[in-house]
Amino acid sequence: MEVYKGEKKRLYLEKNSIASLFSFPVEEFMEVHEYQRDEWIIREGMRPVFLFYVIEGKAKIYVSHQNGKVSLINFINANDFIGEMELINDVYYTKGIQALTKTICFALPVHRYRTQLLDDAKFLRELTKFLSVKATFMAAKYSQSQAFPLENRLADFILQTADEGIYKEKHVTVCDYLGVSYRHLLHVLTKFCENDYLQKEGRSYRIKQFHALYELAEALKNK
Repeated sequence: MEVYKGEKKRLYLEKNSIASLFSFPVEEFMEVHEYQRDEWIIREGMRPVFLFYVIEGKAKIYVSHQNGKVSLINFINANDFIGEMELINDVYYTKGIQALTKTICFALPVHRYRTQLLDDAKFLRELTKFLSVKATFMAAKYSQSQAFPLENRLADFILQTADEGIYKEKHVTVCDYLGVSYRHLLHVLTKFCENDYLQKEGRSYRIKQFHALYELAEALKNK
């Protein structure tokens, strides 16, 4: 993880200002963090010391179960908050947040601003809108598992998780997230390769036809 300093930090804050989300000045103490793929932004069970706002990149949310199984439960994209549930709730079990691509976030120290944030009507309105969209997405995800074949859902998943055109998520993680069997997943991946949408490279896949995957994924949005 890199923390931007000096001129690099100033220019980034200036170019990507989020001051409009708050009714009080926050940028004096705001940090800029850069995470590389697979770096942990927040480790599971550890209460974050920052409220993050994602400017660039993608991340994954994981949760561990009592039987030792680890599940992927959601994605984080640009313009999303991280750590908002911990800000709102004194008691909350923190999920693990891992960078999926290079991810750049603004990081606001919670210990300094928690009271002001929770008293800031402007910020709370923005947070409410974000949480509403997040809840709607999760509801849509579960309905899609019943309404659409795996081809559409896997195409969308590949586009969400690919980094610079390379898809390399573990099959067991994908099966769990999409609610399908290992055999069914391999069948559809093989079909994508036969159709020249993907090219297998070791344990990874290179996307060869983005437009074909986009067409399949778009069906989820037109429902």
